Amino acid sequence: MMVRNKELQVAALKNGTAIDHIPSEYLFKVVSLLGIEHLSTRVTIGYNLDSKKMGTKGIIKIADKFFEEDEINRISLIAPSVNLNIIKDFEVIEKKQVNLPDELYGLVKCNNPKCITNNEPMQTRFHVIDKDNVTLRCHYCEMKIKKEEIELL
Repeated sequence: MMVRNKELQVAALKNGTAIDHIPSEYLFKVVSLLGIEHLSTRVTIGYNLDSKKMGTKGIIKIADKFFEEDEINRISLIAPSVNLNIIKDFEVIEKKQVNLPDELYGLVKCNNPKCITNNEPMQTRFHVIDKDNVTLRCHYCEMKIKKEEIELL
């Protein structure tokens, strides 16, 4: 009996972005964070795909969309180890490893109701104090926020 290796084929992109190695449990949160459901371009979503590194993973391919730095920072808050592949004319021209920056500006709401950012019209600012477990500290009131407590603006 001959066993053939079967691979999942996902439509190739001419131009756009492929977001790969998304933990399966965060795939739809990434879709929501990036507002992908509001795009008018072609989107391919793969969920619970086999991954040697992760067990299962998600992938999102978006035609004719290239992300800005602040959009990438949003992804890094919930899925800090995804890969972004920038594609032009069916070729990957750039691979980016998404990394959580040292500081975040205007992305996360402070959970302290007495924080100045919740009482004055000003941008929030957080220091990332633990990149592996995603823990943030407010620059103004010093409140620590863990990954599961993060509320995005």
